[in-house]
Amino acid sequence: MSLDALREQLPSYAKDISLNLSSLAGESLLTDQQKWGCFLASAHAIGVAPVVRLIEAQAATVLSPEAMNAAKAAAAIMGMNNIYYRSLHLMKNHEYTTLPARLRMNILANPGVEKLDFELWSTAVSAINGCGACLDAHEGELRKHGVPNTHVQAALRIGAVVHAASRIIASEAALASA
Repeated sequence: MSLDALREQLPSYAKDISLNLSSLAGESLLTDQQKWGCFLASAHAIGVAPVVRLIEAQAATVLSPEAMNAAKAAAAIMGMNNIYYRSLHLMKNHEYTTLPARLRMNILANPGVEKLDFELWSTAVSAINGCGACLDAHEGELRKHGVPNTHVQAALRIGAVVHAASRIIASEAALASA
């Protein structure tokens, strides 16, 4: 199991992260597609190659090729949108919020998987990228469709733990090569 391989690469000081990876892999609130899509979208959003490879290998045992592509697309589109909308939110001049974004976002209309799954994945990525406007928009869409807050929290937890594991792997690799 590739997630176990990732856990084995974490140093002892990151035992909590390892335990959280294990418990989140067994998360039963989300469907397998929702859960592994969150893992994959989060890994791609962070982009630490060894983590992406290990999570992608694990996700491929559960997700269809279409779902794999959609999870990567969530990371890609949120990588753009989170920067743009976070910037609008942070700027004192709110005139920019009245202007059309003029950015292509076609994947949002037809992500290739159930829309609510894509929204969950986008929520996890938006948390990683720190965009409050996008978090509110995606969480609002999920709530509008009756997705319980525990499901949203599960997506956020996956994003947080994948982020922590990725940063640890990256920092340990940097120290090893120094």
